[in-house]
Amino acid sequence: MRIRPATPADLPLLQDIERAAGEPFRTLGMTEIADDEPPALELLERFRAAGHAWVAEGDEAEGEDSGRDGDAGRPVAYLIGEPVDGAFHIEQVSVHPDAAHRGVGRTLIAYAADRARDQGLTGLTLTTFTEVPWNAPYYERIGFRALTDPELTPGLRKIRATEAEHGLDRWPRVCMYRAMA
Repeated sequence: MRIRPATPADLPLLQDIERAAGEPFRTLGMTEIADDEPPALELLERFRAAGHAWVAEGDEAEGEDSGRDGDAGRPVAYLIGEPVDGAFHIEQVSVHPDAAHRGVGRTLIAYAADRARDQGLTGLTLTTFTEVPWNAPYYERIGFRALTDPELTPGLRKIRATEAEHGLDRWPRVCMYRAMA
């Protein structure tokens, strides 16, 4: 698997990945999440232009396994984020279901951590659903821990307030942190 910076041509494909990655939320009764529109091209471009958008490319084996021809070199997952209060905040990491359970998300997160370390940031943060198996429980398995309310930085409080305004608090959510290794 190859991780690389996203290109402008990748951005519509990232929206397709996001739509596909949202579908499993239907099985949990989270239809609104499954139906949510992916990040707008303008927002994805902002992350890309800042150097904070990366993709994992598919390989020949993934194309054969998934039945999708031509996946070699095509994005199968992406991660976007930005520095927030001294840490790199992962805004979104999404893996196409055809590439799931192969360590793609973990590899993207490790890549983001390396870039964050290069920038002198102290750790990684993210917000996620607590009761979705591929959200908070997954992040705990890869070294993140839930932050208590007093531990939230001003930037994380602002992110959580924005999420609440968008209705994401219909389901339990948490801010998580992982220190740089």
